[in-house]
Amino acid sequence: QVQLVESGGGLVQAGVSLRLSCAASGRTFSTYAMGWFRQAPGKEREFVAAISRSGGNIYYPDSVKGRFTISRDNAKNTVYLQMDSLKPEDTAVYYCAADQWGAGSSRGKQYDIWGQGTQVTVSS
Repeated sequence: QVQLVESGGGLVQAGVSLRLSCAASGRTFSTYAMGWFRQAPGKEREFVAAISRSGGNIYYPDSVKGRFTISRDNAKNTVYLQMDSLKPEDTAVYYCAADQWGAGSSRGKQYDIWGQGTQVTVSS
């Protein structure tokens, strides 16, 4: 079972870019579909992006499509979330999650391993 550690969050101004990383321990990273989710204060957890085990299938909600890019490097056991043109409404704690043998899903319940989260704050 992998463990996940996110990094790359911070305080930025609207319009700039930020790249989040999620490093996984263990040797079985390539057996996991990966997802990114976020949760703002007082709001429900929201799906941000998902990528299949090989990286061949990628999914985004309309709220981030065209601005966010998910990618993975199985050799480095890492999944990335490139966030461009950030908006104040992107402010949240961002979590990566892993679903072994999955195909990539927008459903949080599909994932059984979660990182601790990294804060992203976008000022106007």
